[in-house]
Amino acid sequence: MVEYQIRGLNFELTEAISDYVKKRLARLEKYLNADDQYVVRVKLSSHKPKHTFQAEVTVQIANYVIRAEDTEADLYEAIDAVTDKLDRQIKKYRTKITKSTRKGSFKQLDVPDSADNQTDAVEDDELPIVRKKTVELKPMVPEEAVLQMELLGHDFFIFINAENDLPAVVYKRKDGQYALLDTDN
Repeated sequence: MVEYQIRGLNFELTEAISDYVKKRLARLEKYLNADDQYVVRVKLSSHKPKHTFQAEVTVQIANYVIRAEDTEADLYEAIDAVTDKLDRQIKKYRTKITKSTRKGSFKQLDVPDSADNQTDAVEDDELPIVRKKTVELKPMVPEEAVLQMELLGHDFFIFINAENDLPAVVYKRKDGQYALLDTDN
């Protein structure tokens, strides 16, 4: 069962737009287990000065969070582009996810949608922090954290290292390889 949470910012979200989003994202359902319930969060926004539309979609599949966004001049083009990006991401990581889940080496990844936990700093007298996010750290092995980082499309990922139960960070280096920052207590 797929639950769609669609919201529009800076424009009126019509039933036709919602139906189009659901129709386009329905092709991703072939990757979902029909017995499980999934939440697909869609944020569509209009940027009036630039006359562009942005589509952001977050899907949790097999306990992995996959997220994509795209900005286009036309709302429907943005929806199509973000759906194509999600499809490519899922195809790319489907084998890795299946192998990891089958081996049982990965624990459950319940990473919250970062958009639900973010607040924008608006105080002028603060340091120049333009965005603040709160994340829930989950225990996992570093290889699993790298996979989750790639699925989210981020350059780094914070987690609890399951090997020593301490906070850690994995990040992608400029040379394309991955590095682990482990804490020492």
